[in-house]
Amino acid sequence: MDAAEIVMIAGAALAGGAVNAIAGGGSLITFPTLVAAGLSPVLASVTNTVALCPGYLGATLAQRKHLTGQGKRAAMLLPVAALGGVGGALLLLHTDPRTFDVIVPFLILLAAILIGTQERLRAKLLARTAAGRARGEVLAALPLGLAAIYGGYFGAGMGVMILAVLGVMVDDSLLRINALKQTVSLSVNLAAAIVFVIVADVDWTVTAVMAGAALAGGVLGGALSTRIPPAVLRWTVVLIGVAVAAVYFVKLLGR
Repeated sequence: MDAAEIVMIAGAALAGGAVNAIAGGGSLITFPTLVAAGLSPVLASVTNTVALCPGYLGATLAQRKHLTGQGKRAAMLLPVAALGGVGGALLLLHTDPRTFDVIVPFLILLAAILIGTQERLRAKLLARTAAGRARGEVLAALPLGLAAIYGGYFGAGMGVMILAVLGVMVDDSLLRINALKQTVSLSVNLAAAIVFVIVADVDWTVTAVMAGAALAGGVLGGALSTRIPPAVLRWTVVLIGVAVAAVYFVKLLGR
């Protein structure tokens, strides 16, 4: 990895950390950058998951005050999230690389769609919360587990999936649900990262570059979150995701 690639990866991680802090979807920037730098899609996904752990931790710590009183809820849901993350990680490691190459553009497109519909989803969740509908938190385990498997397998758009599950099944304010979402996302990502560290190949040079840059990006994104319209950043990420997916589809058709 030469100096130009280090700068490119660090810049992507910085941008990805900031995007995650403001609007979500940072992996739609970091993952294709790693592939462009020469990492295989599977290695890029594994390395991306491990490298972004500091960003998820930072987001969780930033919202920890809204987790007050949610200890019992977290104790029930976090093990499910961790198991799902482990399952998704193992599924990725047992996916043939050629098959993963075919799946990648669909995953990127799905993530872009999720990011694009994020605000509409949040509006619906807020309306449901305001209406005070009863929810069954125990029943959240199955859909949350499925979202966690997706998160361990690929990651991009995971937070939107988890927010959807919690918003429907958990009876609380959107602010507290979002804080719980950050914690659940950390659990998924950390569990998957542990699996990758133990049994998979991780590009540690790239991880070191990305981890520090992503953490700095998260701090920067937190500071800029009140100045940059989230909708502008979100739709920029969506356009990037659609463009990247289109490039991958063209490559597939050219094989």
